Amino acid sequence: MKTLDKRLSARDVVAQLEDGMTIGIGGWGPRRKPMALVREIARSSLRDLTVVAYGGPDVGLLCAAGKVKKVVFGFVSLDVIPLEAHFRRARETGAIDVWELDEGLLQLGLRAAAARLPFLPTRVGLGTDLLRHAPHLRTVRSPYDDGETLLAMPAIELDAALLHVNAADAMGNTRIDGPDPFFDAWFARAAKRTFVSCETLSESLASADLEAARRNPFERSLVTGVVHAPCGAHPTSCAPAYGWDLPHLKAYSAAAASPEQTAAYLRDVVGPDESAWLAGAGGPSHIAALPLPIL
Repeated sequence: MKTLDKRLSARDVVAQLEDGMTIGIGGWGPRRKPMALVREIARSSLRDLTVVAYGGPDVGLLCAAGKVKKVVFGFVSLDVIPLEAHFRRARETGAIDVWELDEGLLQLGLRAAAARLPFLPTRVGLGTDLLRHAPHLRTVRSPYDDGETLLAMPAIELDAALLHVNAADAMGNTRIDGPDPFFDAWFARAAKRTFVSCETLSESLASADLEAARRNPFERSLVTGVVHAPCGAHPTSCAPAYGWDLPHLKAYSAAAASPEQTAAYLRDVVGPDESAWLAGAGGPSHIAALPLPIL
């Protein structure tokens, strides 16, 4: 029986996306973001996307490239640069719509979508300004004797999810070797289609190593396509392979100072393809030598 081969190029992935889609992006701030896929979207003609993320330069770059209609987020930060500069400019100028959520509520919205439920009840957000700033949210009353009023966090359904992992195989098995898989599994389960980029790609990740098997965060049946993208998280980190590129993140942030500088960054740094990006970033050897952040 022929093995199902899910290998794609980054351009193949973007060709399956459409204007107006809701795209979930895994990772966390400046950690393990699928930046090679994000850059390919930035180079494309896609527009009017709703982006769902615990955001970092993925959100900012897509805002800078004019691809975003709305951002649904728990935060958008580069950690050492607290507020992502390109996202900040887009928000302050009214270029995008936003739905700001507590980090836990964003997870609950993904979990509701993953379970094919319309909402999940929670106490999170009650007694805060969340309901004032998001008047579309509703409350529900417990049907049991307690009769408690709870916030009903609606499902955040994704047309597609984009994730980056340390290793994958042609069938869609994945492995995350870093210390924190974040909420990537919920992005994958909330999405109609999931596309994964990876540092290393093999025919099969089958292994008798139980510890390695535990680092497979979600079922291969959820994976639509796999893209081999060495250094594909740069300039974010991909532990334990490499850390974030702080000088690059500073230069990227500085490019938000004016539309002209942003355009120059997109033209000269993001460039026409990933080979140009990697060459400008110092090449794979430079990226592999980036130290992991100590927090």
